[in-house]
Amino acid sequence: MVEYGVAKHAHVGEGESGDTHMVCCNQNGVLIAVIDGIGHGEGAAEVARTAAALLRNSADEPVISLVERCHEKLKGTRGVVLSVAFVSFEQKMMTWIGVGNVQGMLVRANANNGHMQEPLLLRAGVVGSRLPSLQASVLPVSQGDTVVFTTDGIQNDFSTSLSARENPQRAADRILNKFRNRSDDALVLVARLTGINP
Repeated sequence: MVEYGVAKHAHVGEGESGDTHMVCCNQNGVLIAVIDGIGHGEGAAEVARTAAALLRNSADEPVISLVERCHEKLKGTRGVVLSVAFVSFEQKMMTWIGVGNVQGMLVRANANNGHMQEPLLLRAGVVGSRLPSLQASVLPVSQGDTVVFTTDGIQNDFSTSLSARENPQRAADRILNKFRNRSDDALVLVARLTGINP
């Protein structure tokens, strides 16, 4: 259904990264999320894990409902920024949403289906503190398309190097090594969609 790779690095001097990810397949498709706890270290990691667990336990819900659930659960904490995508293999559609600065990019295997790269529209805010009005984007997807999420520990120009053909784990490692800015936690998730029928 999905082949993915993850690479991450904790902020210098911290034993734990405040950035985490979640990939959950079900009968309808796959839910993919990258979550960045505000700040870094153990406190950021704890709030990010809480959000990831909530997403996993409610993976059948629409992405807007998932973000709203996280917001309610995380009130009174330092909060998180996150981006979430749900890919329906049957409908060949991806619904995604981002609050904060977790970058998202869809890299198409076939440029005939639209632009080669489609960036995720991010909304300013913090889940658990300042939730913006939410509107998800819906895009058609095809077999072999690749979804890439990066936290703010990765420089924005990472997208210039993306390819729909590169092995996901190799791509995640390469992006982390080449584009990490070393001033924060960093995480890269690269997911290739392999469960979509032609």
